[in-house]
Amino acid sequence: MSVDEYVYDEESGEWVSAAALAEKQAATATVEVRDSVGNLLADGDQVTLVKDLDVRGAGQTLKRGTLIKSIQLTGDAQEIDCKFDGIRGLVLRAEFVRKR
Repeated sequence: MSVDEYVYDEESGEWVSAAALAEKQAATATVEVRDSVGNLLADGDQVTLVKDLDVRGAGQTLKRGTLIKSIQLTGDAQEIDCKFDGIRGLVLRAEFVRKR
């Protein structure tokens, strides 16, 4: 006979199994990131810029239509982490990109 570990869920005010609470927290922790036209973005996707963007600190402008390869989601619903030649630590708003 196995004994489940129970923890107190402050949100509901009830004692629930630890597995159920972890599952509930994981479901609420997932953030949907959508591009400018509503497509769902995921890690590793390629995106294209829909607007010219001035990059602060780099003194460079990324032109409309520029392809950004292999994005990473940050956990924020409107920000994506990107790599681009010559620019380190590039973070773009999802409203300025379109999934390829």
